[in-house]
Formats: sequence, structure tokens, C-alpha cells
Amino acid sequence: MHSQGFWLCLGLLCISANAEFMDDEVEVTDSDENSEETDVNEDELSSEIKYKTPQPIGEVYFTETFDSGRLAGWILSKAKKDDLETETSKYNGRWEIEELKENRVPGDRGLVLKSRAKHHAISAALARPFVFADKPLIIQYEVNFQDGIDCGGAYIKLLADIDDLNLENFYDKTPYTIMFGPDKCGEDYKLHFIFRHKHPKTGVFEEKHAKPPEVDLKKFFIDRKTHLYTLVMYPDDTFEILVDQITVNKGSLLEDVIPSVNPPKEIEDLSDEKPDDWDERAKIPDPSAIKPEDWDESEPAQIEDLSAVKPDGWLDDEPIYIPDPSVEKPPDWNEDMDGEWESPRISNPACQIGCGEWKPPMIDNPKYKGVWRPPMIDNPDYQGIWSPRKIPNPDYFEDEHPFLLTSFSALGLELWSMTSDIFFDNFIICSEKEVADRWAADGWGMKRMVEDANEPGVLTQLVTAAQDYPWLWLIYLVTAGLPIVLIASFCWPRKVKKKYEDAEYKKTDICKPQTKGALEQEVKEEKAALEKPVDLEEEKKQNDGEILEKEEEGEPEEKSEEEIEIIEGREEGNKSNKSGSEDEMKEADESTGSGDGPVKSVRKRRVRKE
Repeated sequence: MHSQGFWLCLGLLCISANAEFMDDEVEVTDSDENSEETDVNEDELSSEIKYKTPQPIGEVYFTETFDSGRLAGWILSKAKKDDLETETSKYNGRWEIEELKENRVPGDRGLVLKSRAKHHAISAALARPFVFADKPLIIQYEVNFQDGIDCGGAYIKLLADIDDLNLENFYDKTPYTIMFGPDKCGEDYKLHFIFRHKHPKTGVFEEKHAKPPEVDLKKFFIDRKTHLYTLVMYPDDTFEILVDQITVNKGSLLEDVIPSVNPPKEIEDLSDEKPDDWDERAKIPDPSAIKPEDWDESEPAQIEDLSAVKPDGWLDDEPIYIPDPSVEKPPDWNEDMDGEWESPRISNPACQIGCGEWKPPMIDNPKYKGVWRPPMIDNPDYQGIWSPRKIPNPDYFEDEHPFLLTSFSALGLELWSMTSDIFFDNFIICSEKEVADRWAADGWGMKRMVEDANEPGVLTQLVTAAQDYPWLWLIYLVTAGLPIVLIASFCWPRKVKKKYEDAEYKKTDICKPQTKGALEQEVKEEKAALEKPVDLEEEKKQNDGEILEKEEEGEPEEKSEEEIEIIEGREEGNKSNKSGSEDEMKEADESTGSGDGPVKSVRKRRVRKE
């Protein structure tokens, strides 16, 4: 058992050590492949990244990394929100190009919204307009809410390719084709995907909102990490939304947007009016029912309890509340300005039982029946709930390919936020998924690697959690202490008993070789014993009687483990030495002649005493 416990303990230690080694090895491997050691953040794990500005590997319509440190090609809006002339309607929010506050990647910069509670608007033209035809549309960019987010958005707008598009006048009413990105206010966390669909008959644009994702979006707003937002629209009229390259929403442009792209075939006739004789009552009073003659509607619902008696000690003349005698009129009280001063009221201490006019309590009236009403029955003239008649929808159309939206030629950010330092980076618009994935690996992938390296260990997270919830210390103590106690009790070395140490000592006494002189002396003692056989027999009976008495009383003499082991050792010693002393015993028996019987009994008695 001791050997098994030792090997189990050793195995547990090996597994634990190997797990720690594997974790370290993973971190070291990643670091060796992508970086060299340097400081990223003073209080976090340092790791130098060999960062290179992402370069597109295929056809793209727009890319921006901001790594140059300049807003080349970006235009700040000079317009005013809602075309108002007030100061608060100006797009005067400040933009800067900066590195991340935390988990910085050396050489990587992004566009940062810097102002709180102000309107921001900035835009840039695409290399060429995107025309919806037979290629997918992929929009991808990064967002980091560095200070969390109270109320504000981080979405983008793809501005429609129209003749009069002027990016200096970009504002909230500028026509757009697609709006995509995160938005939050209060506890409402959203990930917008809105497209403007043009009615083929009326020419009016209508916003279509994708169904909300079924995943919890809160963590993307509060963890202060850089997240990658991707929208993919396919020519088969389907869409897919990904966050950190994991799908969070997908569906059909025809079925999974509100309101539906295609209008209903029939609509209600607004000129239709409800007839005057239309009966919508499902139930009516039974006209054949008659009020019972003994039905008394004059009885009140409650009456005074006539059996009640005014309690002894009730003070009719004492007020329930009295002025507080401990409060005095303030010295600066001016009755001309403040009015007549009144002391605050307190409960009258004399009203232990009751004060004021006593009235008996009210109880339910057993004779009360209330106003009689006839029972309700099904209305035989019921016609159902009226609704206007349906007529063909004059504006009905069927767009089988809503993917074919209005082309767009610019990307813009038109935002208002109560939180500053929202970080944007690595915009790309393309048609090939491989191009977007490679772009993400070179940009967002580097940030993700640094974040993972700087992630606090499990121990740090547990201590941080316990600071907010002190009761967790008890759980930690039980969780950590119980395995330690079990392993210690199983692996701790036990005391080894020297089983045969005393037994071997006794063996030498019992089985030591006898000389001729010793045998002669033993024979003389046996002859002397034969001279008093009666005494021996009485002594034997007496001893046997004592043993029987103990057995009958049910109290056999209990032997300890050491005594049992010694007896077993003696038996083994007797067996092992029986053959060795057999010849000598025979010589002793022959020399004593006819005294074999008594000698054997004497030997048995001697063994019992020992």
C-alpha cells in the first residue's frame, strides 16, 4: 500500500509539473514565432512583436491602417447635424491617431474618437465604387472601447454613390447604403446591420434591419479588448455577421429583416368603415333571467360589530398626537416671514390602549348580496371582431434579389458618444474571404496575441474576484485544502513494524541446540516431577478450570498484534527446528525409559505458561 501511494503521489506531481511546462511552452512558442522580448506594458507580460503594417494580398476597394500617423485621404465634416445652426449641432468632436492604451503593438496605430458628448463625423472615399453584382461584399474593421462605453456607437456607414456626394458636408442625413457596427445605450447592446432598399415602383428608400443576434454581446463592450467585426453579404441574398471571426448572426435578406423587403400582396382598405349594426359582443346578459324576490340590494357590504366592547382604559378625551415637548421654537424664527410656528407632532404616550372617539370595528355583512346582474350567455348575433376588407396592394412588388443594392463610394463614421477614446483600426472592403482573413491575421491577430500574453493568470483572477466577493476565500480554502489533505494522508510514509524482531529473539531461546549435560539435567527434573503426579494433575485441572471459566464468561484473553506475531513466529520456528532436534529428543526419551507420558505433559504446560 505504501508503494502504491508513493507512485500515485509521484504521478500527480509529474502531471502538475507537465501541465505548467506545457502552458509555458505554448507561450514561449508563440513568442518565438511572432515576437522578441521587450516591454509592451509596464505591469504586464512583455513581448516584442515583429509588427508589419498589413498589406492586402488581393483585390480590395478600401483599406486603412492609420500606421502612417496621418489622416491622409480622410475628410472632417464641416456640416451641422439636422442642418441646425446651434452650437451643439456642430460636428466638432476631435479625432486623433494613437496607439492603444493597453496591450500596445509597437508600430500599430488607430483612429481614436477623443471627445465626450459631441458629434463626430469623418469619411474617406473608396478606391473605386462597389457595385453589387455577382461578387460578395466583405466589410471588416476593428473596435476597442478602451474606457468601456456608457452610451454611444462605433458603427460605420457606406455612403451611397450619388452625384452630389460631398464628404465635407457629410452628416446624419447623408444617404447611405449600409450601416454596420456595434452600438450601446443603457443596457441595450446592439450590433447593427441596416441596409437601405429602394422601392422599385415609388423610388423611396426604406431601412431594413437585420434580426438581432441571439448571442450575448455585452462582453464585447466591457472587456476593453480589440474586437474584429465582419459583415459578409452574398449574391444569393444571404448575409453573415462575425465577431472575432466567430459567426454571431446569419440569415436571408428576404426573410430575416424587419420590415420585410417585399410588401404584402393585399392591404386593408382605409376607406372601409365598420357598419353600425355590427355586433362584436361575444357574450350578452341573459334576457330571460329574472331578479329573485328576496334579493336585497340595500344591504351594505360591511356593518359594525355589535358584539365588540370598548376596551378598559380607552381615553376618549385624549388626542392621538401631541406637540413634541422636546422641540423648541428656533430663535431666528420670524412669524411675519415664516408664519406661525408649530411644533412637530408625535404619538401621544398616554394612548397605550387607545384615544379619541371609540367606534366598534366593521365586519362583513352576512346579508350583503350586492347589485343583481343577469348571467352572461353566448351572443347568438355575434359577428366577430370587425376589420377592414383587404384590397390588392397597389405598391406591391417582388424583389427576388435584394442583394442588388445601391452602389457606394465612401466610408464614413458619424457618431455621438458619452465615452471617449473609442479606437478604430484596419478597415478593409473586399470581395474575397481569404483577403479579409489574411488582413485580419496581420493586424487584429497581432493584437489578440499580445492580449492573450498579457492576460492575468488564473491565480490573479481568483484573487481579484475574492477582493470583490470575500466569501470566495472560504471556497478557495476548501477547494485547495481538501485535495492536499487527501494526498497527504495517502502519500505520507507510515511506520513500518518489525514483525519478526522479537519472534526471532524467542526462536533462539526455544530452538537453541542442547548439550548432553543439559539433557541429563532435564531428565533428572522430569524424574523429580514424576514423584508427585497427583500435584501435577491437580495443578493441571486447576489451570484448565480457570481457562474454562474465562471462556464461559465470554471474556477470552485478547492478545495484541505483536503477541500474535510472536506466537506465529514461534510456531514457524518450532516447525523449522523440529527436524533438527528430533534425534536429540529421541535420545532423551530413550534415556528416561517409561517416563515418556509425563514428560510430554510437562512440556505442554511449560509452553502455555510462556
